[in-house]
Amino acid sequence: MAANQAHRDDNLLEDIQSRLDSLNKSERKVAEAILRDPSAATRYSIAALARAADVSEPTVNRFCRGFSATGFPDFKIRLAQSIATGTPYIGQNVEPDDTVAEFADKIMLSTIASLDKARQALDPKALATAIDYLIQAKQINFFGMGGSAAVAMDAQHKFFRFNIPVMSYDDALMQRMVAAGANVGDVIVLISYTGRTRETVDIAQLARANGATVIGITNPDSPLAESCTVVLGVTAPEDTEVYMPMSSRIIHLSVIDILATGVTLKRGADFLGHLKKIKESLKPTRFPPS
Repeated sequence: MAANQAHRDDNLLEDIQSRLDSLNKSERKVAEAILRDPSAATRYSIAALARAADVSEPTVNRFCRGFSATGFPDFKIRLAQSIATGTPYIGQNVEPDDTVAEFADKIMLSTIASLDKARQALDPKALATAIDYLIQAKQINFFGMGGSAAVAMDAQHKFFRFNIPVMSYDDALMQRMVAAGANVGDVIVLISYTGRTRETVDIAQLARANGATVIGITNPDSPLAESCTVVLGVTAPEDTEVYMPMSSRIIHLSVIDILATGVTLKRGADFLGHLKKIKESLKPTRFPPS
């Protein structure tokens, strides 16, 4: 299903063009308005597109659903994804001659679409299992290298509140030493978009050999996934070997938020007082709101 969806996204403009003759008169006017300027169409509201096509808003919605979108917002996100091939080393939805408004809009829409695909792909059972391991952990270590290092640091910032020893590491040698010293009851969370970094896979295997639980936030079809106790499969339509990591990093941060929320809820209402005490400790450090 996911592969079919990706195929439809990649060829949306071609699909619209190829189906022009089969559309009724009103829906064809919508199609022609989009094909005249696809980039502008990604910035239209539904009312603006209806005016451009000289049709009603329900006609626009009906047209969108005819192309397997849940509605106009979903259609617009998919349209943005299908427009551009991208600029190497910057972003795959960004063209060299884009205005600031255009590339800002493309990046935002692409991120929204990627988050929604990740939401649909996440396995609730795997999430529940990972949360159970985290809440029972003697200590938790978050490992991330390169673009994933910031995600590991964010995880430490959230999980220190739970009265569980927690650290984050972005250095491969430190990660290896921590994995070598791991024991049963320790949890190591490895964050990697590709899941193909040799050192990360080696570290996962070393940690498991020493009895640690290894949670991977990574590509479910990667070598790293094969070496983890639990895999939180995360994919995004982003080639990080050519482009800067963008939506993939946002997805990883969201998964960390899900895990932190799960641990908080598992702790129950009695734990909220502890979290409140941590929050209130910051009050003296801030100016009062104006």
